[in-house]
Amino acid sequence: MVKLVPLQQEHVAPFYHWLCDPEVIEYSLSAFQVMKTPQQIDHWFAATLQQENSLNLGICLEETNALIGYAGLSGISTTNHSGEYFIFIGEKAFWGKGVGTAVTKQIVDIGFASRQLNRIMLTVSESNTGGLKAYAKAGFIVEGRLRQACCRQGVFHDKIVMSVLKAEWQQQGTEVW
Repeated sequence: MVKLVPLQQEHVAPFYHWLCDPEVIEYSLSAFQVMKTPQQIDHWFAATLQQENSLNLGICLEETNALIGYAGLSGISTTNHSGEYFIFIGEKAFWGKGVGTAVTKQIVDIGFASRQLNRIMLTVSESNTGGLKAYAKAGFIVEGRLRQACCRQGVFHDKIVMSVLKAEWQQQGTEVW
């Protein structure tokens, strides 16, 4: 259904629409909450492409090559063999269709196999129940809570810290998928 491709400058256009939709950005980066102009989005996108310790991949439909989101690993530490997983599906028509699960599996595989990581972590808003279920299904384990770490629509809520270790990932194999 989807494939991952290196995120390129020509992929910026869909972000203009996505980042102006409050429903799409509700559980996303705090920076997305304030970006509204094409210039702000261009600046963020260019900076994202320049990050050396990150893996930024576009999520494209196999049939049409249309970009529907992006995912990857940020804060990759070669010293600690760790990174932070992220995913953003901007096209709402693909929410709840298993795209996030498939992409998560691919990115985690890349992190452990190609990037020699030992630990991949993420944070997810406590109110993002779909995300919490998907990450648990993917083998991520809750390891903590960041109290009132996120404010959306004037309401504070907790962020849940989850991670998966290479040894755990290898043990579960493809059974979870």
